[in-house]
Amino acid sequence: MKKVAILFRRAPHGSPHGREALDLALLSASFEQEVSLIFVDDGVLNLVKDQQPELIGAKDYIATFGALPLYDVETVLVCEESLLEYGLDLTDLTIEADMVSPSLITEQLSKVDEVLVF
Repeated sequence: MKKVAILFRRAPHGSPHGREALDLALLSASFEQEVSLIFVDDGVLNLVKDQQPELIGAKDYIATFGALPLYDVETVLVCEESLLEYGLDLTDLTIEADMVSPSLITEQLSKVDEVLVF
């Protein structure tokens, strides 16, 4: 089984990167690849609760993160430093995730076959 890590680095709604990354995660998982999602830098904003992207003319794909358990995507890591930078904690996120240090993110990335950055 191929192990794939998808790294979210950009904020949502300003570009299609977040939606494309999520689509790729679900597609990869449906083909029985082991998918892990990692949120760093501005990418942590993809998980913030109660967003209203329709107010700026963007589509709301954030709710789709709730489908991850249906696809057996179990590894969801969020950079602790990035959350702190935005004054966020795990209770501010729309899905369950593990808050980890940058060194643990590096360790996770070394364990996968492919890393895709969005």
